[in-house]
Amino acid sequence: MMMHRVSVDAMIEDLRTLVEVESPSRDHDALAASAKAVAAVIESRLGGHAVLVESDAGPHVHWSGGGEPKVLILGHHDTVFPLGTLARRPFKVEGGHATGPGVFDMLGGLVQAIHGLAALEDRTGVEILVTADEEVGSHSSRALIEERALACGAVLVFEGAADGGGLKTGRKGCGSFQVAIAGRASHAGLEPAAGVNALIEAAHQVLDIAALGRPETGTTVTPTVAAAGTLDNVVPAEATIGVDVRVETAEEKERIEAAFAALTPHLDEARITVEGGVGRPPMPESASAELFAVAQRLVPGIEGKAVGGGSDGNFTAALGVPTLDGLGAVGGGAHADHEYLVIDAMAERANLVAGLVKAMQNK
Repeated sequence: MMMHRVSVDAMIEDLRTLVEVESPSRDHDALAASAKAVAAVIESRLGGHAVLVESDAGPHVHWSGGGEPKVLILGHHDTVFPLGTLARRPFKVEGGHATGPGVFDMLGGLVQAIHGLAALEDRTGVEILVTADEEVGSHSSRALIEERALACGAVLVFEGAADGGGLKTGRKGCGSFQVAIAGRASHAGLEPAAGVNALIEAAHQVLDIAALGRPETGTTVTPTVAAAGTLDNVVPAEATIGVDVRVETAEEKERIEAAFAALTPHLDEARITVEGGVGRPPMPESASAELFAVAQRLVPGIEGKAVGGGSDGNFTAALGVPTLDGLGAVGGGAHADHEYLVIDAMAERANLVAGLVKAMQNK
Protein backbone atom coordinates (compact mmCIF):
# COMPACT_ATOMS: atom_id res chain seq x y z
CA MET A 1 0.00 0.00 0.00
CA MET A 2 1.43 3.36 -1.02
CA MET A 3 2.06 6.14 1.49
CA HIS A 4 2.71 9.79 0.68
CA ARG A 5 5.05 12.01 2.67
CA VAL A 6 3.39 14.21 5.27
CA SER A 7 4.06 17.96 5.19
CA VAL A 8 4.66 19.70 8.50
CA ASP A 9 4.12 23.09 6.85
CA ALA A 10 0.70 21.97 5.62
CA MET A 11 -0.17 20.65 9.08
CA ILE A 12 0.77 23.98 10.67
CA GLU A 13 -1.36 25.79 8.08
CA ASP A 14 -4.39 23.65 8.98
CA LEU A 15 -3.69 23.97 12.70
CA ARG A 16 -3.69 27.76 12.36
CA THR A 17 -7.03 27.57 10.53
CA LEU A 18 -8.66 25.55 13.32
CA VAL A 19 -7.15 27.48 16.24
CA GLU A 20 -8.27 30.79 14.75
CA VAL A 21 -11.91 29.64 14.81
CA GLU A 22 -12.60 29.75 18.54
CA SER A 23 -14.77 26.92 19.83
CA PRO A 24 -15.71 27.15 23.52
CA SER A 25 -17.99 24.36 24.72
CA ARG A 26 -21.70 25.28 24.94
CA ASP A 27 -21.34 28.23 22.51
CA HIS A 28 -23.50 26.95 19.65
CA ASP A 29 -22.62 29.69 17.19
CA ALA A 30 -18.90 29.29 17.74
CA LEU A 31 -19.13 25.50 17.56
CA ALA A 32 -21.13 25.69 14.33
CA ALA A 33 -18.33 27.76 12.76
CA SER A 34 -15.70 25.41 14.18
CA ALA A 35 -17.47 22.31 12.85
CA LYS A 36 -17.56 23.84 9.37
CA ALA A 37 -13.84 24.60 9.60
CA VAL A 38 -13.04 21.04 10.71
CA ALA A 39 -15.20 19.61 7.92
CA ALA A 40 -13.48 21.84 5.35
CA VAL A 41 -10.01 20.68 6.45
CA ILE A 42 -11.09 17.03 6.31
CA GLU A 43 -12.61 17.41 2.86
CA SER A 44 -9.66 19.36 1.46
CA ARG A 45 -7.13 16.75 2.64
CA LEU A 46 -9.14 13.52 2.31
CA GLY A 47 -11.88 14.24 -0.20
CA GLY A 48 -15.41 12.95 0.22
CA HIS A 49 -18.04 14.66 2.34
CA ALA A 50 -17.82 15.41 6.05
CA VAL A 51 -21.34 15.36 7.52
CA LEU A 52 -22.35 17.81 10.24
CA VAL A 53 -24.42 15.94 12.82
CA GLU A 54 -26.54 18.46 14.70
CA SER A 55 -27.00 18.03 18.45
CA ASP A 56 -28.10 19.94 21.53
CA ALA A 57 -24.44 20.70 22.21
CA GLY A 58 -23.50 21.85 18.72
CA PRO A 59 -22.50 20.05 15.51
CA HIS A 60 -20.40 16.91 15.52
CA VAL A 61 -18.41 16.10 12.36
CA HIS A 62 -18.48 12.61 10.79
CA TRP A 63 -16.50 11.42 7.76
CA SER A 64 -16.18 7.95 6.23
CA GLY A 65 -13.68 6.57 3.77
CA GLY A 66 -16.22 3.97 2.66
CA GLY A 67 -16.08 0.20 2.75
CA GLU A 68 -16.51 -2.02 5.79
CA PRO A 69 -15.83 0.05 8.95
CA LYS A 70 -12.62 -1.07 10.66
CA VAL A 71 -11.21 1.84 12.65
CA LEU A 72 -12.67 4.98 14.23
CA ILE A 73 -10.55 8.14 14.52
CA LEU A 74 -12.03 9.94 17.53
CA GLY A 75 -11.58 13.52 18.66
CA HIS A 76 -13.39 16.73 19.62
CA HIS A 77 -13.36 20.30 18.37
CA ASP A 78 -14.68 22.08 21.47
CA THR A 79 -12.17 23.75 23.78
CA VAL A 80 -12.27 25.08 27.34
CA PHE A 81 -11.25 28.62 26.38
CA PRO A 82 -13.85 31.44 26.29
CA LEU A 83 -14.31 33.70 23.28
CA GLY A 84 -11.63 36.39 23.27
CA THR A 85 -8.80 34.09 24.34
CA LEU A 86 -7.41 34.16 20.80
CA ALA A 87 -7.00 37.95 20.89
CA ARG A 88 -4.98 37.64 24.08
CA ARG A 89 -3.08 34.53 23.04
CA PRO A 90 -2.97 34.33 19.22
CA PHE A 91 -1.70 31.34 17.26
CA LYS A 92 2.08 31.52 17.08
CA VAL A 93 4.94 29.32 15.86
CA GLU A 94 8.18 30.06 17.70
CA GLY A 95 11.12 28.17 19.16
CA GLY A 96 9.92 24.80 17.90
CA HIS A 97 6.50 25.18 19.52
CA ALA A 98 3.05 26.12 18.27
CA THR A 99 0.95 27.98 20.83
CA GLY A 100 -2.63 29.23 20.97
CA PRO A 101 -5.93 28.09 22.49
CA GLY A 102 -6.54 24.42 21.76
CA VAL A 103 -3.28 23.52 20.01
CA PHE A 104 -2.61 20.62 22.41
CA ASP A 105 -6.16 19.82 23.52
CA MET A 106 -6.85 18.76 20.88
CA LEU A 107 -6.73 20.55 17.56
CA GLY A 108 -3.14 19.48 16.92
CA GLY A 109 -4.16 15.85 17.26
CA LEU A 110 -7.01 16.30 14.78
CA VAL A 111 -4.66 17.82 12.21
CA GLN A 112 -2.09 15.06 12.65
CA ALA A 113 -4.78 12.39 12.27
CA ILE A 114 -6.14 13.96 9.09
CA HIS A 115 -2.69 14.30 7.53
CA GLY A 116 -1.72 10.79 8.58
CA LEU A 117 -4.77 9.47 6.75
CA ALA A 118 -4.01 11.71 3.78
CA ALA A 119 -0.66 9.94 3.45
CA LEU A 120 -2.50 6.68 2.72
CA GLU A 121 -3.52 5.79 -0.82
CA ASP A 122 -6.38 3.64 0.55
CA ARG A 123 -8.67 5.08 3.24
CA THR A 124 -11.44 2.52 3.11
CA GLY A 125 -12.69 1.25 6.44
CA VAL A 126 -11.76 4.47 8.20
CA GLU A 127 -14.21 6.79 9.96
CA ILE A 128 -13.54 10.12 11.66
CA LEU A 129 -15.80 11.46 14.41
CA VAL A 130 -15.07 14.90 15.86
CA THR A 131 -17.51 15.82 18.63
CA ALA A 132 -18.64 19.17 20.03
CA ASP A 133 -19.00 18.44 23.75
CA GLU A 134 -16.13 16.32 25.09
CA GLU A 135 -14.96 19.02 27.48
CA VAL A 136 -18.40 19.15 29.14
CA GLY A 137 -19.11 15.44 29.51
CA SER A 138 -20.05 14.22 25.99
CA HIS A 139 -23.72 13.94 26.93
CA SER A 140 -25.00 14.63 23.42
CA SER A 141 -22.30 12.66 21.61
CA ARG A 142 -21.94 9.52 23.73
CA ALA A 143 -24.56 7.45 21.90
CA LEU A 144 -23.04 8.30 18.52
CA ILE A 145 -19.51 7.59 19.76
CA GLU A 146 -20.59 4.20 21.08
CA GLU A 147 -22.52 3.35 17.90
CA ARG A 148 -19.58 4.09 15.60
CA ALA A 149 -17.04 2.42 17.92
CA LEU A 150 -19.04 -0.81 17.92
CA ALA A 151 -19.45 -0.63 14.15
CA CYS A 152 -15.72 -0.09 13.55
CA GLY A 153 -14.28 -2.44 16.16
CA ALA A 154 -11.19 -0.36 16.98
CA VAL A 155 -10.76 3.22 18.20
CA LEU A 156 -7.82 5.62 17.98
CA VAL A 157 -8.24 8.67 20.23
CA PHE A 158 -6.35 11.84 19.36
CA GLU A 159 -6.17 13.55 22.72
CA GLY A 160 -2.75 15.01 23.52
CA ALA A 161 0.10 12.65 24.35
CA ALA A 162 1.14 11.79 27.88
CA ASP A 163 4.19 13.52 29.36
CA GLY A 164 7.22 12.85 27.21
CA GLY A 165 5.14 11.85 24.20
CA GLY A 166 3.86 8.55 25.55
CA LEU A 167 0.56 7.02 24.52
CA LYS A 168 -2.30 6.75 27.01
CA THR A 169 -2.94 3.08 27.59
CA GLY A 170 -5.33 3.45 30.53
CA ARG A 171 -7.50 6.16 32.03
CA LYS A 172 -9.35 6.56 35.27
CA GLY A 173 -13.10 6.79 35.29
CA CYS A 174 -14.11 10.28 36.30
CA GLY A 175 -17.15 12.16 37.39
CA SER A 176 -18.53 14.80 39.69
CA PHE A 177 -21.10 15.01 42.44
CA GLN A 178 -23.06 17.98 43.74
CA VAL A 179 -24.18 17.73 47.36
CA ALA A 180 -26.91 20.16 48.42
CA ILE A 181 -27.66 20.71 52.10
CA ALA A 182 -30.88 22.25 53.38
CA GLY A 183 -30.99 23.66 56.90
CA ARG A 184 -33.10 26.45 58.41
CA ALA A 185 -32.32 30.13 58.70
CA SER A 186 -32.54 32.08 61.95
CA HIS A 187 -31.03 35.21 63.46
CA ALA A 188 -27.45 34.43 64.42
CA GLY A 189 -27.60 36.75 67.42
CA LEU A 190 -31.15 36.50 68.71
CA GLU A 191 -32.09 32.89 67.95
CA PRO A 192 -29.07 30.86 66.78
CA ALA A 193 -30.48 27.65 68.26
CA ALA A 194 -33.69 28.04 66.27
CA GLY A 195 -31.79 27.51 63.04
CA VAL A 196 -30.25 24.46 61.42
CA ASN A 197 -26.79 25.52 60.27
CA ALA A 198 -26.23 24.20 56.75
CA LEU A 199 -22.61 25.38 56.83
CA ILE A 200 -21.80 23.27 59.88
CA GLU A 201 -23.50 20.30 58.23
CA ALA A 202 -21.45 20.96 55.10
CA ALA A 203 -18.26 20.90 57.18
CA HIS A 204 -19.17 17.45 58.47
CA GLN A 205 -20.02 16.27 54.97
CA VAL A 206 -16.78 17.54 53.44
CA LEU A 207 -14.79 15.42 55.89
CA ASP A 208 -17.02 12.37 55.33
CA ILE A 209 -16.73 12.77 51.57
CA ALA A 210 -12.94 13.24 51.57
CA ALA A 211 -12.63 10.05 53.63
CA LEU A 212 -14.16 8.05 50.76
CA GLY A 213 -10.92 8.26 48.77
CA ARG A 214 -8.63 5.24 48.53
CA PRO A 215 -5.36 6.47 46.99
CA GLU A 216 -3.85 3.00 47.32
CA THR A 217 -6.39 1.71 44.77
CA GLY A 218 -6.28 4.82 42.60
CA THR A 219 -9.52 6.33 43.91
CA THR A 220 -9.44 10.07 44.57
CA VAL A 221 -12.40 11.97 46.03
CA THR A 222 -11.74 15.69 46.13
CA PRO A 223 -14.16 18.34 47.40
CA THR A 224 -13.53 21.28 45.08
CA VAL A 225 -16.17 24.04 45.28
CA ALA A 226 -18.37 24.94 48.24
CA ALA A 227 -20.83 27.71 49.01
CA ALA A 228 -23.02 28.57 51.98
CA GLY A 229 -24.82 31.40 53.68
CA THR A 230 -26.29 34.76 52.77
CA LEU A 231 -25.47 37.35 55.48
CA ASP A 232 -23.09 37.59 58.42
CA ASN A 233 -25.92 37.58 60.97
CA VAL A 234 -28.03 34.76 59.49
CA VAL A 235 -27.66 31.06 60.27
CA PRO A 236 -27.10 29.53 56.80
CA ALA A 237 -30.16 27.73 55.44
CA GLU A 238 -28.39 26.25 52.41
CA ALA A 239 -24.97 24.96 51.38
CA THR A 240 -23.52 23.18 48.36
CA ILE A 241 -20.42 21.07 47.85
CA GLY A 242 -18.90 20.08 44.49
CA VAL A 243 -16.75 16.95 44.38
CA ASP A 244 -14.36 15.56 41.74
CA VAL A 245 -14.03 11.75 41.67
CA ARG A 246 -11.52 9.50 39.83
CA VAL A 247 -11.57 5.69 39.94
CA GLU A 248 -9.59 2.89 38.28
CA THR A 249 -12.11 0.06 38.48
CA ALA A 250 -15.81 -0.54 37.93
CA GLU A 251 -16.04 -1.86 41.50
CA GLU A 252 -14.78 1.43 42.89
CA LYS A 253 -17.23 3.33 40.69
CA GLU A 254 -20.07 1.35 42.28
CA ARG A 255 -18.70 1.80 45.81
CA ILE A 256 -18.35 5.56 45.42
CA GLU A 257 -21.78 6.05 43.88
CA ALA A 258 -23.36 3.98 46.66
CA ALA A 259 -21.48 5.93 49.32
CA PHE A 260 -22.71 9.27 47.98
CA ALA A 261 -26.26 7.95 47.87
CA ALA A 262 -25.90 6.91 51.52
CA LEU A 263 -24.63 10.24 52.89
CA THR A 264 -26.59 11.09 56.06
CA PRO A 265 -26.88 14.33 58.03
CA HIS A 266 -25.07 14.91 61.32
CA LEU A 267 -27.46 17.64 62.48
CA ASP A 268 -31.07 17.01 63.37
CA GLU A 269 -33.42 18.33 60.69
CA ALA A 270 -30.68 18.94 58.09
CA ARG A 271 -31.44 17.38 54.71
CA ILE A 272 -29.04 16.21 52.01
CA THR A 273 -29.64 15.84 48.26
CA VAL A 274 -27.02 14.31 45.96
CA GLU A 275 -26.75 14.60 42.19
CA GLY A 276 -24.10 13.39 39.74
CA GLY A 277 -22.09 10.24 39.28
CA VAL A 278 -19.01 8.74 37.65
CA GLY A 279 -20.01 9.62 34.10
CA ARG A 280 -16.95 8.22 32.33
CA PRO A 281 -16.22 4.59 33.18
CA PRO A 282 -12.58 3.55 33.67
CA MET A 283 -10.50 2.63 30.61
CA PRO A 284 -8.52 -0.46 31.70
CA GLU A 285 -5.07 -1.01 30.22
CA SER A 286 -6.30 -4.31 28.80
CA ALA A 287 -8.41 -2.30 26.32
CA SER A 288 -5.32 -0.79 24.72
CA ALA A 289 -2.99 -3.80 24.78
CA GLU A 290 -3.55 -4.99 21.20
CA LEU A 291 -3.28 -1.56 19.59
CA PHE A 292 -0.37 -0.48 21.80
CA ALA A 293 1.60 -3.54 20.67
CA VAL A 294 1.13 -2.41 17.06
CA ALA A 295 2.26 1.12 17.98
CA GLN A 296 5.38 -0.28 19.65
CA ARG A 297 6.30 -2.10 16.45
CA LEU A 298 5.84 1.10 14.46
CA VAL A 299 7.72 3.36 16.91
CA PRO A 300 10.12 1.21 18.94
CA GLY A 301 10.58 2.57 22.44
CA ILE A 302 7.33 4.53 22.57
CA GLU A 303 5.95 4.47 26.10
CA GLY A 304 2.46 3.77 27.38
CA LYS A 305 1.06 5.38 30.52
CA ALA A 306 -2.14 5.10 32.53
CA VAL A 307 -3.35 8.59 33.39
CA GLY A 308 -5.89 10.21 35.69
CA GLY A 309 -7.88 12.25 33.19
CA GLY A 310 -10.81 10.90 31.20
CA SER A 311 -11.68 11.09 27.50
CA ASP A 312 -14.25 9.70 25.09
CA GLY A 313 -12.01 6.64 24.87
CA ASN A 314 -13.35 5.68 28.30
CA PHE A 315 -16.76 5.08 26.72
CA THR A 316 -15.46 2.95 23.86
CA ALA A 317 -13.15 0.89 26.08
CA ALA A 318 -16.05 0.17 28.44
CA LEU A 319 -17.87 -1.45 25.50
CA GLY A 320 -14.96 -3.86 25.02
CA VAL A 321 -13.78 -2.12 21.84
CA PRO A 322 -9.95 -2.00 21.56
CA THR A 323 -9.02 1.63 22.24
CA LEU A 324 -5.70 3.50 22.21
CA ASP A 325 -5.51 7.10 23.44
CA GLY A 326 -2.95 9.90 23.58
CA LEU A 327 -2.18 9.65 19.87
CA GLY A 328 -2.48 13.40 19.39
CA ALA A 329 -0.08 16.27 19.85
CA VAL A 330 3.15 16.00 21.80
CA GLY A 331 3.28 19.01 24.09
CA GLY A 332 1.59 20.08 27.30
CA GLY A 333 -0.33 22.70 29.22
CA ALA A 334 -3.82 21.40 28.46
CA HIS A 335 -6.48 23.92 29.63
CA ALA A 336 -3.75 26.42 30.60
CA ASP A 337 -2.30 29.61 29.15
CA HIS A 338 1.06 27.93 28.50
CA GLU A 339 -0.49 25.23 26.27
CA TYR A 340 1.91 24.22 23.48
CA LEU A 341 2.56 21.68 20.74
CA VAL A 342 6.00 20.34 19.76
CA ILE A 343 6.38 20.85 16.02
CA ASP A 344 9.23 18.35 15.57
CA ALA A 345 6.95 15.52 16.72
CA MET A 346 4.13 16.23 14.26
CA ALA A 347 5.41 14.17 11.33
CA GLU A 348 6.18 11.09 13.45
CA ARG A 349 2.72 11.21 15.03
CA ALA A 350 1.02 11.56 11.63
CA ASN A 351 3.01 8.61 10.33
CA LEU A 352 2.05 6.60 13.41
CA VAL A 353 -1.61 7.23 12.54
CA ALA A 354 -1.01 5.96 9.02
CA GLY A 355 0.75 2.84 10.26
CA LEU A 356 -1.93 2.00 12.82
CA VAL A 357 -4.72 2.47 10.27
CA LYS A 358 -2.92 0.25 7.73
CA ALA A 359 -2.61 -2.46 10.38
CA MET A 360 -6.33 -2.25 11.13
CA GLN A 361 -7.24 -2.32 7.44
CA ASN A 362 -5.15 -5.47 6.94
CA LYS A 363 -6.58 -7.38 9.90
